[in-house]
Amino acid sequence: MQGTSTTINGLDMEKLAGLVEAIERDPRAGAAGFRVATSWTGGAASTTRVFDWAIGGERKVRGFEFKSDEPTELLGDASAPNPQELLMGALNACMMVGFVAGCALKGVRLESLDFVCEGELDLRGFLGLSESVKPGYERIHIEVRVRGDGTPAQYEEVMEMVRKTSPNYFNITRPVVVTAGVKAV
Repeated sequence: MQGTSTTINGLDMEKLAGLVEAIERDPRAGAAGFRVATSWTGGAASTTRVFDWAIGGERKVRGFEFKSDEPTELLGDASAPNPQELLMGALNACMMVGFVAGCALKGVRLESLDFVCEGELDLRGFLGLSESVKPGYERIHIEVRVRGDGTPAQYEEVMEMVRKTSPNYFNITRPVVVTAGVKAV
């Protein structure tokens, strides 16, 4: 007799449990690596290619690409989201999948979920016009708008879990070693 799989919020709970069990048995199974390359396409525009990723030492082909450009006011053609919008979108998406999974693990069914992220930066920092002005954000705010059969307390519990476990939330809110080198080709 085949078991039936339970799906909550579009997630296969059997697969989620299997993933957790596999990583608990062998922590190396949870090692995940990602790789992208971004090429300049002229002006302020670029295209990023997502090659593959690895989980537990096994490479998986992805084959996606996405574009970036700046608004016309920042010398772009406004043909695609700019890097700040992509950064915010990546933060939202990463936190959202954690929120969806956290709700599913609590048996909370979602009807709708939106993460709205906003921040303001001072272009004087980006343009190098003032050493006292940081080139990035002083503050980023995310508003989560959720509708489902959960209680406000359940949603807060899930959000607290997301703050503790989201890789992109971690990467944005804590220092991460980033190295960058130049290779003339």
